[in-house]
Amino acid sequence: MLDIIYWPVSAILWFWHKAFGFVFGPDSGLTWSLAVVFLVFTLRLVLYKPFVKQVRTTRQMQELQPQIKELQKKYKNDRETMAREMQKLQKEHGFNPLMGCLPVLVQVPVFLGLFHVLRSFNRTGHGWGQLGLSAEENANIGNYIFSATDVQSFLSARIFGAPIAAFITAPVSELQAFADWGGTPSRTSIALVAIPLMVIAGVATHFNARASVARQTPEAAANPQAAIMNKLSLWVFPLGVMVGGPFLMIGILLYWVANNIWTYGQQHLVFGRMEKEEEAKKQKKLELRAQNAPKPGAKPVDVRKKQDAPADESPSANGTSASNGTPKQSAKQGGGKRKPGGQQRPGNRGRANQKRKR
Repeated sequence: MLDIIYWPVSAILWFWHKAFGFVFGPDSGLTWSLAVVFLVFTLRLVLYKPFVKQVRTTRQMQELQPQIKELQKKYKNDRETMAREMQKLQKEHGFNPLMGCLPVLVQVPVFLGLFHVLRSFNRTGHGWGQLGLSAEENANIGNYIFSATDVQSFLSARIFGAPIAAFITAPVSELQAFADWGGTPSRTSIALVAIPLMVIAGVATHFNARASVARQTPEAAANPQAAIMNKLSLWVFPLGVMVGGPFLMIGILLYWVANNIWTYGQQHLVFGRMEKEEEAKKQKKLELRAQNAPKPGAKPVDVRKKQDAPADESPSANGTSASNGTPKQSAKQGGGKRKPGGQQRPGNRGRANQKRKR
């Protein structure tokens, strides 16, 4: 079943070994090191779009935290209803929790596949993935897509004096497999290469985790589960790399360092683009608000008053106000003022006529 992973991983590693072998030579330690590094880059390039979806999913999860908490509080005694409402909320917002885990889930089998393929260049040991072969038998048997000549090339390759398939705690019997192919390496020569890689891998893991934690919202960081995961990613995982480093091959440590370097650059690229997108959205909203706002000096129109105005005060066709179809009399008539409940005095009418004659 696991052969489905081993063959593709060995094929990608073989391709990059052949590509860099034309430049630096097939037996060069630099060639094999770059083949491992570019195996990582190939994988991460394939997973670029899922990584972007993972970031967007994480942000969606942070934005939906208040609504999720409300549902948890509302249906705390009814888990079935709460699960149904959660699914409904996720469907409404196009939220897929699986996308947040996909890149990690894919990287795990590839990591295990690379570990097995590199370990299978030296099958003189015993245990998982080992055959207990003699040094001569091991050097003359191919390794998945690699031929016996490629196996011998790998055994003879050195990076600063240490074989890529060697690790600090390797038994002496396994180190003898390199005797006819560049000499038996010492633990000191292996440690001088492995320890700096362990430190770099641990520090890189810590800073990648710190960059991710710094981008979390205060609400998300306050979540108890998120707080535990933050502590694990900030301190436990980097420490685990350094503690487990003596049991990991140099090739695996190279994989870990290259993976963290890619992750660090990719995070800054993706988050930078997303911040620009959010800034552009904010700017667009401000522009729309500015367009809908009244011009300087213009009197704002209250639309509600127009809608609430009674029908009998609406202007008629000749510009006069109408009430029940009859013209409304003016408060002023003939220059005189009509007193409430009374008629005009005769004297007032005469004075008005005299003023008109004048």
